[in-house]
Amino acid sequence: MAVKVGINGFGRIGRLVARAILEKNSKDIELVAINDLTDAKSNAYLFKYDSVHGRFCGEVKATADDVISVNGKAIKVLSKKDPAELPWKDLGVEIVVESTGLFTIKKDGIN
Repeated sequence: MAVKVGINGFGRIGRLVARAILEKNSKDIELVAINDLTDAKSNAYLFKYDSVHGRFCGEVKATADDVISVNGKAIKVLSKKDPAELPWKDLGVEIVVESTGLFTIKKDGIN
């Protein structure tokens, strides 16, 4: 059974984590959700056409206001500023990659 991953923050680091997971195409890890304040269409474009790492070799598109499809795999896109409002548990997320850059002090994080 695959470990389900969520990414909080889809900037440079978040997109690289997503790229690593999706390029590996492993049955052991699954990207199920991304939280970012940018809309799904813009995030899909930024992921597909990375100015540093080049174009993602695969199909990437926003299929709805809150879904990005990568090679036919639907990834839920959330837009919550407060991490306490994120439905990670409801989505079955087991590991969250915090890549917003907002929580740089231990007391800021949610354990």
